[in-house]
Amino acid sequence: MTTATVPSLVEQFKYGLDAPICLTWEWTYACNLACTHCLSSSGKRDPNELSTVEMKRIIDELERMQVFYVNVGGGEPTVRADFWELLEYAIAHRVGVKFSTNGVRITQERARQLAATDYVDVQVSLDGATPEVNDAIRGPGSYEMAMRALANLAEAGFRDAKISVVLTRQNIGQLDEFKRIADSFGAQLRITRLRPSGRGADVWDELHPTVEQQRVLYQWLLAHGEGVLTGDSFFHLNAMGTETLPGLNLCGAGRVVCLIDPVGDVYACPFTIHDLFKAGNVRTAGFAKVWRESELFQELRQPQTGGVCTACPAYDSCQGGCMAAKFFTGLPLDGPDPECVKGHGEHGLSTRDSTALPRPSQDHSRTGKRKPVSLGLPSMRMPDRACDESPLADLR
Repeated sequence: MTTATVPSLVEQFKYGLDAPICLTWEWTYACNLACTHCLSSSGKRDPNELSTVEMKRIIDELERMQVFYVNVGGGEPTVRADFWELLEYAIAHRVGVKFSTNGVRITQERARQLAATDYVDVQVSLDGATPEVNDAIRGPGSYEMAMRALANLAEAGFRDAKISVVLTRQNIGQLDEFKRIADSFGAQLRITRLRPSGRGADVWDELHPTVEQQRVLYQWLLAHGEGVLTGDSFFHLNAMGTETLPGLNLCGAGRVVCLIDPVGDVYACPFTIHDLFKAGNVRTAGFAKVWRESELFQELRQPQTGGVCTACPAYDSCQGGCMAAKFFTGLPLDGPDPECVKGHGEHGLSTRDSTALPRPSQDHSRTGKRKPVSLGLPSMRMPDRACDESPLADLR
């Protein structure tokens, strides 16, 4: 008698799940900041933004699908007039909320409210361990605003807040300082990869870490990875050595993750806001139908060839890297990641047509049009962990 082989969870993930594990939901494009690397090009509120009633209808649907939590972002989600109402509604309907914020509305009173609320997690964005580095990216005064929000949360007794850092060429040398800041507030450090999405496409060449910095990051994560959240940001670094970093070693776009934007459009992942990766709209079809039946998501769940990367001995470690990073830097989706640690991405970048790069389909920057960015940089408890750390965490 033969025993059937049960596919690993990662193998099952490749073919999609009945509901997403990591659902990112941007509640608004409005934002009080204008970060140079904003992946959704946020700034102005879209007049076609989902209404309170429509938002609650989606929450009801997520409850029926047993989506146990959502990553809420923007824009700055707390500037929605109905933010706190929607937060309470989601929690009352057994949909936990982890929201990202620049801290602008995290007053002492709101911090106490959050500390008294179950199934909510707060992620404060900070892109420099010093005001000089942070404010060059996020805008003047944003460092103090974030630190004030973290202090309010800590004083209120909110446990395990997250400090979310997008790693750049300028702040990657501050990893230890970021960790000390997180520890001082009783928070957790979460680091993510800079993607060339949204306004990030304009500054990616200047901001993305160098090859040597990626090597430093890989070693730092091996030493600190168990206490630092990364999601699936750095699986492309696994090709650098024999040890695998914590987190999902797979592009989960359309398989275990997706994005709902403020007007109800559903994209394969938060970093692919482009019509090519739009699967449908919740207003016309409902979320469950888009997730389970869209042609795009069905295609993404088919066996992938891996292209030229399958000839590389490190392919099983990095799976070819990030789809969004390839797309917005003009590389083929079945080719190497632009930050491939074996150097294959550099060759692709040198031979591409850089004058015809894809542009995001949405731009809500307050300027009304994208312009070159002058950075002025110095030289230098919730089951949320099932997504932050690894989608396998609560399923083992």
